[in-house]
Amino acid sequence: MNIHEYQAKEVLRKFGVPTLQGHSCESVDEAVASAEKLGGSVWVVKAQIHAGGRGKGGGVKVAKSLEEVKTFASDILGMQLVTHQTGPEGKKVNKIFVEQGCDIEKEYYVAALVDRATGRVTMMASSEGGMDIEEVADKTPEKIHTVDVFPETGLAPFQARQLAFKIGMRGKTVSKAVKAFTSLYNAFENTDCALAEINPLVTTGSGDVVALDAKMNFDSNALYRHTDIAEYRDLTEEDPAEYEASKHDLAFIKLDGSIGCLVNGAGLAMATMDVIKIHGGEPANFLDVGGGATKEKVTEAFKIILGDKNVKGILVNIFGGIMKCDIIAEGVIAATKELGLNVPLVVRLQGTNVDLGKSILAKSDLNIVAADDLSDAANKIVNAVKGAQ
Repeated sequence: MNIHEYQAKEVLRKFGVPTLQGHSCESVDEAVASAEKLGGSVWVVKAQIHAGGRGKGGGVKVAKSLEEVKTFASDILGMQLVTHQTGPEGKKVNKIFVEQGCDIEKEYYVAALVDRATGRVTMMASSEGGMDIEEVADKTPEKIHTVDVFPETGLAPFQARQLAFKIGMRGKTVSKAVKAFTSLYNAFENTDCALAEINPLVTTGSGDVVALDAKMNFDSNALYRHTDIAEYRDLTEEDPAEYEASKHDLAFIKLDGSIGCLVNGAGLAMATMDVIKIHGGEPANFLDVGGGATKEKVTEAFKIILGDKNVKGILVNIFGGIMKCDIIAEGVIAATKELGLNVPLVVRLQGTNVDLGKSILAKSDLNIVAADDLSDAANKIVNAVKGAQ
């Protein structure tokens, strides 16, 4: 689960990461009132969307008067912000963050993340703050420094100092950076984060170390332990189909193809998408109905798939272990009748009660194409979709 910058800073502050004061706003009047309350003569008006690159897209503006705060808030609120992470369609800005200005001396990058290669948390830092870390990794990888954190000890002080020195910090800022790095790691560890990133972390003219931006996302499977963080969920930032799927305990991710997939098991779902591509097609989604799907759950899965106007055909691929093929067959028939299915449908069943499942489909008198194996199923749905185009 992703959260907004202003929410991430609320979390980080609880663990001692230094941040500037600011307020989230949903109207121009709120933005001006927030700037007045913060005081000073410089403020930053930031779009709040779940995507990076906001500044390059025009979603971050420095205001040097209340009139500019008003102008920038008016421009940014409601805009369709396009960044390299949103795709060409962009995201509508429903909230902004008005924050104190800052006397920036130098920008850095720091993050905590899970390294699957080592099976540990890695702390990563760079002197190239304010840039996309992918660009730094591509052009100047020697400027990215990492340390692996032992779970038994957490981030050791010497590791934090090592990172600070490697990114060029010296003098009193080192101890402040050590505190910031340690606090960031503690926030990551104690909230079941998948990523906690500060970009940029800055040193100021007065020698302070401050998180100027923040990004956090969390392991959704652990949110039951963090009800306070779960409340940060912003449904307006999520794909409507993916949100609807989550309500029915369906694992769904929308893709760009034309062949809808309904599969049980994440591994089988991935294999199904691969085989569709091998046969010249493009999957429209990843959808795992899980091991205990009901007829009603299958019907909801069909509704979600068909909600995508790009879907020109559907492949159902079920291996019945806990899942019973006859239950899937009944769900497919119910969904087909209820939704008035008008795109090609190929069904491949294997496993528990497979003969009963195939018999139910054969007796339905519906336009359902049966397949013997996955390759056969993929070939049939690809050809059916191409024939319908």
